[in-house]
Amino acid sequence: MNKMLVPAIAVVATLGAGAWWYVSQPSGPAVAETATHVGTTELHALDMPLGNPDAPVVVVEYSSLTCPHCATFNAGAFQQIKENFIETGQVFYLKREVYFDRYGLWAAMVARCGGEERYHGMLDLIYQTQSTWAAASDPAQVANNLRRLGRQAGMNDEQVNACLEDADKALALTEFYQQNAETYGIRSTPSFVINGQLFSNMPYAEFERVLNEKLGV
Repeated sequence: MNKMLVPAIAVVATLGAGAWWYVSQPSGPAVAETATHVGTTELHALDMPLGNPDAPVVVVEYSSLTCPHCATFNAGAFQQIKENFIETGQVFYLKREVYFDRYGLWAAMVARCGGEERYHGMLDLIYQTQSTWAAASDPAQVANNLRRLGRQAGMNDEQVNACLEDADKALALTEFYQQNAETYGIRSTPSFVINGQLFSNMPYAEFERVLNEKLGV
């Protein structure tokens, strides 16, 4: 998916009191909150990583939860990367969301609603059902669809609503996305930064070749 970088103010929208509104002033935590370094990558408090932090290769994936190509990647190549490189301790992997539209932001907020334990499972569920939950033209229906996914993951509507209404978190996530997009030149999804080098979407065979090259195999 190729889109122009969207200003944070234009995409940050949350649900409250039955109405939708846009956040117009920064009020959340600064993007530059406590961070650590893993290899050449700065690990942010908002990150929910997978794998061995001491791995010689760090992969940062930038994907939109409303992007069909990202859903395809998650169901295919990513599962192979996870099995062959992440679970074997060779790759430390970060999935960072890109917000080209407000639905993608809302979905990310729901994915993060259950904390790190539920996050990656929620991403799988959101991608698997993307063509259903994101298809509605009515924003309220999209929100209801996301609540349904939250219930499937063991959360109740009150918990999911609290996440969707968290304007500070929405702004912090959007600022984090913008900072990363500007730093690494993210203009399409999925995109990947592998040990500091930017790559566009590629099939598993090519991904495997690049990872082995970075590993010195």
